[in-house]
Amino acid sequence: METSTVRVLVVDDYEPFRRFVCSTLEKGLELQVICEVSDGLEAVHKAEELQPDLIVLDIGLPTLNGIEAARRIRKFSPKSKILFVSQESSTDVVEGALSLGALGYVVKAYAGSELSAAVEAVRHGRQFVSSGLSGHSFTHTADVQAADLCHKEVLPSLVPRKAGITRSHEVQFYSEDASFLESFTLFIEAALKAGNAVIVIATESHRKSLLHRLQEQGLNISAAIEQGRYIPLDVAETLSTFMVNDLPDPVQFLKVAGDLIAAAAKGAKGELPRVAACGECAPILWVQGKADAAIELEHLWDEIAKTYDVDILCGYVLTNLQREEESHIYKRICAEHSAVCSQ
Repeated sequence: METSTVRVLVVDDYEPFRRFVCSTLEKGLELQVICEVSDGLEAVHKAEELQPDLIVLDIGLPTLNGIEAARRIRKFSPKSKILFVSQESSTDVVEGALSLGALGYVVKAYAGSELSAAVEAVRHGRQFVSSGLSGHSFTHTADVQAADLCHKEVLPSLVPRKAGITRSHEVQFYSEDASFLESFTLFIEAALKAGNAVIVIATESHRKSLLHRLQEQGLNISAAIEQGRYIPLDVAETLSTFMVNDLPDPVQFLKVAGDLIAAAAKGAKGELPRVAACGECAPILWVQGKADAAIELEHLWDEIAKTYDVDILCGYVLTNLQREEESHIYKRICAEHSAVCSQ
C-alpha cells in the first residue's frame, strides 16, 4: 500500500458528506476512490467483489449498520483496512468498532481537519483515533475480533462445543401470548429437570406468567433461584446494559452475556452441566422498530451458540401481517438461527 495506488471504497448514506470524503481523498495522488455506496449490505458485497485496500465506513447505514458490515467485511475481504468516520462519539461505540478490526475512527465533527491524517495513518497500518476522543485509551488492534473476546476471555468456564455437534439456537414465532408461554414453559421445565441452569430474559408480565406455570408443573422455582439454576431477568434492564445508540455493542454484549452464562453454569447440577437461555431481547427491538439492532443481536447470540454448549431459544410474538409486511427482516432473523418454528 505504501508505493502503489491505494484503492478506496467509500460508504456513507448521506450524499453531501460522501462527496466531501471523496473529494478529500482525491486530493491524494496515491488514493483512488473505486466505488461509492450508501448501504451497509451493498458495502459488504462491493468489498467482497472489489477487495479494496481501504474502506472509509460510516456506522449509521440502512439495511446493515456499519458495525455489522465491518464484521462481515473482515471475513470476505480480510486485507482491507477499515477507517470508521461516524457522528457517534461514544467510547463504547469506538471500542466496539476497533474490536472488529478497524484501524481508525474519526468523529464526523472533526473530519474536516482529521480525515486526511487518519487516512494516511491507516493506510500505513497505524491506528488513528479522533482528537474528539482524547483522554481515552483504545487498546484494540486490527487483529482483535469481538468474537475472539467471547472465545478467549468472556466464557472461560464453559466447555467448548464439540466438533460435529450442531449449534442450538432456535427461534419460534407465535401468533399469541399463550403459545409463547407454553413453549417457554416446556423449554425451561426440560432444562431444570435435567439439572441444567436456565436464564430467562423477558417482560415482567411474561416472567410472572412463566413462574406461575412452572410452579403448576411442580417445580420449586424458589429453590432453583437460590441455587443459581434459574435466573429471571427483565428484558428492558438487560438491553440497557449493552445497547449503545440503539445498537448492541459487541464488546459490552459479550461481557454481559458471558458473565450471565458463566454464573449460571456454576449452578448447573447435571452430570454434564449445560446452560439454557430463552428470551425476547431481539423481538422487543424489532417491535420497537429497531430491526438492524435485532438482527445484530441475534448474530451475537449465534456466535455464542456456535462455540459453547448453550441451548438458546428466542421467542417472537408476531401477527401474520407483520411477517408479510416485513418479510425481509423475518428472513434475516431466521437465517441467524439453527432451527425455525412457527405456531
